[in-house]
Amino acid sequence: VQLQASGGGLVQAGGSLRLSCAASGSISSFNAMDWYRQAPGKQRELVALITSGGYTNYADSVKGRFTVSRGNVKNSVYLQMNSLKPEDTAVYYCGAIRDLTRYWGQGTQVTVSS
Repeated sequence: VQLQASGGGLVQAGGSLRLSCAASGSISSFNAMDWYRQAPGKQRELVALITSGGYTNYADSVKGRFTVSRGNVKNSVYLQMNSLKPEDTAVYYCGAIRDLTRYWGQGTQVTVSS
């Protein structure tokens, strides 16, 4: 299973970006897909997740600004990020869980300038 994330970039504060993640080599559905981020010198933290049943959860710092959703393609997920702040700057990682097995994609850099 490989997860491919895309959509990162440089944006000014207050702007928006949409991250995408798609899985290849996977036939069975994931139990959940999620987004983590890691800023320099900080631990990786959960940003948002969505389960196969549609349940979503967000970090307090992004509630009301970010939206996680499933893509039309099986085993894909989006992260819509609005009202971006400089503190959102980080490498964002797409992840997935299936039957207690954790999968990670490569990171995509998001940089928010003030």
